[in-house]
Amino acid sequence: MRILTIVLLALTVFSISSYCATAALPSHWFGNKQEMPSLAPMIEDVSPAVVNIATHSYVRQQDNPMLNDPFFRRFFNIPDQQTQKQRRKQSLGSGVIINARKGLILTNNHVIRGADEITVSLYNGQDYPAKLVGSDPATDVALIQIKANNLTALPLADSDTLRIGDFVVAIGNPFGLGQTVTSGIVSALGRSGLGIEHYENFIQTDASINPGNSGGALVNLRGELVGINTAIFSQGQAAGSVGIGFAIPSNLVQQISDQLLEFGEVQRAHLGVQMQDITPELAEAFDLKDTRGAVVTLIMPDSAAEKSGLLVGDVVIAIDGNRMENANNLRNDVGLLRIGQTITLDILRDGHRRTLKATVETTPQKQTSQAPVHPKLLGATFGDLEQSSPYYGKIDGIMTYSVEKGSAAWISGLRPNDIITSINRKEVNDLVSFKERVRGNQPLLLNLIRNQRGMFLLLR
Repeated sequence: MRILTIVLLALTVFSISSYCATAALPSHWFGNKQEMPSLAPMIEDVSPAVVNIATHSYVRQQDNPMLNDPFFRRFFNIPDQQTQKQRRKQSLGSGVIINARKGLILTNNHVIRGADEITVSLYNGQDYPAKLVGSDPATDVALIQIKANNLTALPLADSDTLRIGDFVVAIGNPFGLGQTVTSGIVSALGRSGLGIEHYENFIQTDASINPGNSGGALVNLRGELVGINTAIFSQGQAAGSVGIGFAIPSNLVQQISDQLLEFGEVQRAHLGVQMQDITPELAEAFDLKDTRGAVVTLIMPDSAAEKSGLLVGDVVIAIDGNRMENANNLRNDVGLLRIGQTITLDILRDGHRRTLKATVETTPQKQTSQAPVHPKLLGATFGDLEQSSPYYGKIDGIMTYSVEKGSAAWISGLRPNDIITSINRKEVNDLVSFKERVRGNQPLLLNLIRNQRGMFLLLR
């Protein structure tokens, strides 16, 4: 009996091994007409909705500093009036058609920022000039439009249903090679605090994303858009993918694009509250079961928060039923609400759960669309201090809303959320005084606050 059992077990193992080996071999070796599993059918449907974007801008060339010396010019008989020299600058990126009838295309703001000309190349090779509908530097989303017929658009998925481990496919134009497809999984959700954008809630994926993929599509296996590829993580000077890429979730993109189409910009709402993450020590002090949520540290006078009955020390755990993980999570959600929208706040106060209603208001800020004329500040946007800033009402100054990576402002050392209080030792009270201080090409000595620490930054 024992011998019979061993023989049967050996036959079973042999059968399983034979089956696995057979399954691993190409099916046509065995005359099997059944198709192999493949992403090809989905990609064939999706690819026409992903476009290549080429932008051109004209940049003034820097003259030799010696040409600015009147004596040098007279000595060599150089005319005082010279024709301004310009060079043509080109960049490449990707985009996604979201409305075939209207020719609306989503991309990243940094792909088209500062462009004098935008050209869209379709999957079939046809080129079309595009116009800018609107852009939002704070989330790095832009909406452009072309006039073309027979376009293919991608349906938007509900990115809130994404799970870590879901399969995704990235489609774009890396390194200007032409449309390229890579696959992977969702590695993480809700990534924030990376310092990439002003509002961050990224999908992280290990699908290879490289320079030129910006603005391209991240799709699920049904061919639905779950995100817009926007950034990569790289160490040192490495410019390629290391398995960590970030995409803007489709739900956030939908909210932004709706406002860009309606207003040409994003009109952000304001709750009027300063929040703080809950540490294990704070959780113990507030008698909380976990560290999820955000604790209120400051209420602005006559704000929506004050009118709702919110108090310092309250812990906000949800907005409209959506659980808040941290203060950044709450800030993102409020910043994307429509002005005048009424929201439900679930809070914990003295260990008891309560529900409050708040009607969010317009954000009291005057943002400039681009940096002033000083060449060292190009690539940054500035505005009045947000009331959500911890410094609001305590100091005078202006806020750096966003800084494009690789721009002159970024190279100079400016970063998003920097608070500039003086320039060349002269106080900066608002945008008007800021613009006065940065006229011309003289060196700038900035006194600023970054991460609650004061510092000087010399730009020359």
